[in-house]
Amino acid sequence: MIFNELNNGICKTYLVGCRNSNKALLVDPIYPNIDRYLAILGYHGLTLDVVLDTHTHADHRSACAEISRLTGCKISRHATAPQPNVDIHLDDGSILPIGELNLKILHTPGHTPDSISIVAKDRVLSGDCLLIGGTGRTDFAAGDAGMQYDSISEKLFKLPDNTLLFPSHDYRGNTQSTIGHEKLHNPRVANKTRDEYIQIMTELGLPLPEKIQEVLQINATDADDTEIQYPSIAELNKVYQLSPQSIFDKTNSDNPPLIIDVRQTQEFSGELGHIQGAKLIPLPSLANDISELTADKDCQIITVCRAGVRSTTAAAILTALGYTRVNNLKGGMMEWRKNNLPVER
Repeated sequence: MIFNELNNGICKTYLVGCRNSNKALLVDPIYPNIDRYLAILGYHGLTLDVVLDTHTHADHRSACAEISRLTGCKISRHATAPQPNVDIHLDDGSILPIGELNLKILHTPGHTPDSISIVAKDRVLSGDCLLIGGTGRTDFAAGDAGMQYDSISEKLFKLPDNTLLFPSHDYRGNTQSTIGHEKLHNPRVANKTRDEYIQIMTELGLPLPEKIQEVLQINATDADDTEIQYPSIAELNKVYQLSPQSIFDKTNSDNPPLIIDVRQTQEFSGELGHIQGAKLIPLPSLANDISELTADKDCQIITVCRAGVRSTTAAAILTALGYTRVNNLKGGMMEWRKNNLPVER
C-alpha cells in the first residue's frame, strides 16, 4: 500500500494507493493544492481512481469536483452527503476497492451527519471525528456531540489499540497517533461518560472558521459562489423544517403546497425519485428562474433536495425574496424514502 499525507499543514490530504495496480485514492483534497496532487500522481505513475471527502468541510474549499473534472476519477461520499455530483455513495460497512486494496468505511457522524472514517489495513483515517488529543467540533453544520461520542466509543475505539490514527486536521504539529493512545490520553474522551463529553463540547466556545458561510455552502451544494447569493447562517437557521409525513399529508389535502425540487436533473429522475407534482428548479438556476414562481408568492412552498441542505439554502433565498410561506423537507428525499413514502421517476 502507498500512503502519504500531501499538505504538510493543518488540513490533511491523504494519498492511498495500490502498488500492484497503480490505482489511487485522494482523501480530503483542498482546492489550492490541486496542481500539487496531480504532479505527485504523475511522478509516481498513479492513476487516480476515486476522490473522497470524509465530510462536508467548513474551513476550506473541497477540490473533489474540480479534480474529478480534470482527471475523470469518481467522486465518493457518504450516502447522506448533500452534494449533487457523487458517483459512489458509501454507508457504514461499505467496502471501497482501490486496485487490490479493500478499504472499509465506518459511518462516524457527529462532527457532521455525513462524516466517515476509512480503515486501510493497519490504519484509520478518522476525518474530523477523532483528532489527535481532541475531537472535531460539533457546534455547527448539524453537528451532534452525543452522536460523535457514540461514533468514537462504539466504532473507532473498537478497532485494535495498535491501529494508526490519521485525522483530517491537526493544529499542534502532530502527524499520527494510535487508537490505544487516544483511549488512554485524549482529554475529551478518555474516561469520560457520554454526558460529560456533551458538556465539554457544549462549553468549548470556539470561534467560527473564517469565511465559513461561503466555504460550507459551496462544499455542500457544488455550486460556485458566483452563481448564488448565499444566505447567512442566521437566515438558514430560520428555515422551518417539516417532516416527510407532514408534507405528504399536505400534498393530499384540498390545498396542496407547491413542491420545489432543487436537485440536478439526473437526481430528480434518479434512484431516490421525486415527490409527485414537484417542480424541478436546480439550485444554481433558482435566482434566474425565480420569475416562474411569481404567481405562487402567496402559496405555501416546500423545498426539497437529497439530504435537506441545498433545499434549506433555497428556502432561505426564497424567504429573502419575499416568499413568506416557505418550508423545507427535513432530511430531504433520503428521509422521504426512509418513511416509505411514494415517489415518481
